[in-house]
Amino acid sequence: MAAIMQPRKVGRKVAAWLVSLVVPVAVLLTWWFASAGSTSPFWPSLESILVSFQRLWLFSRFTSDVLPSLARMLIGYGAAVVIGVALGVLFGRLPVLHRAFDPMLQFCRALPATALVPVSIVLLGIGDAPKIVLTAFVTVFPVLLNTIDGVRAVDRELADTARSYRLTRAQRVWHVQLPAAAPNILAGMRIALTVAFVMMVVTELVAATNGIGFVTLQAQQSFEVSEMWAGMLLLGILGVLFNGAFVLVERRLLRWYTKDREG
Repeated sequence: MAAIMQPRKVGRKVAAWLVSLVVPVAVLLTWWFASAGSTSPFWPSLESILVSFQRLWLFSRFTSDVLPSLARMLIGYGAAVVIGVALGVLFGRLPVLHRAFDPMLQFCRALPATALVPVSIVLLGIGDAPKIVLTAFVTVFPVLLNTIDGVRAVDRELADTARSYRLTRAQRVWHVQLPAAAPNILAGMRIALTVAFVMMVVTELVAATNGIGFVTLQAQQSFEVSEMWAGMLLLGILGVLFNGAFVLVERRLLRWYTKDREG
């Protein structure tokens, strides 16, 4: 019976995957035929955009602009995750400390990210450091707040059981609270990844000398519209790839949680 059900399950997954491709393929085909032979300088054909994409991003600009952009984003995102989880556990375990810092957290969280770009340039100058710091600053809040909620939501019986076994505070954090709060933490990390991706582009639009956002803006200002659209296409592809990779990691880390809910 299990041998029969397995092919059916695989078939359903393949069918779902094919269905998810219907709309993107239809959009690309419509775009291709609708823009074929276009002479408008603002709406180039999809063919010319793909040619610019291949020439610009697969060869000449990959190491000089794509890799630096991704490196800055990932460093800022990684720092935000570490700081957000650490402070989230601390504030979740110590409600008094959280109440003391909550007004400042809410104030900093409410600051528009784009408005902080000139401030970061004034305080930190031009270069990679302000971009990384600003990305980490803006990205830390989803991780921090979700970690606080996750730690606070740990089952009281689970916490009492850990105390009855005389686990140390560090052991309770690593083996009880963090695993129990993992769904909330990963949800915050997923939101933070999107924010970090947006900040990667925003920080490269002002006072930058390289990066995907910088090249895309330069193309727009030079009326190289095909190259501008190629930059947008690259950002969309990278966004889909990052989100897909994160979903795969999340499913693997939370396999126990998903099975428990299904059970």
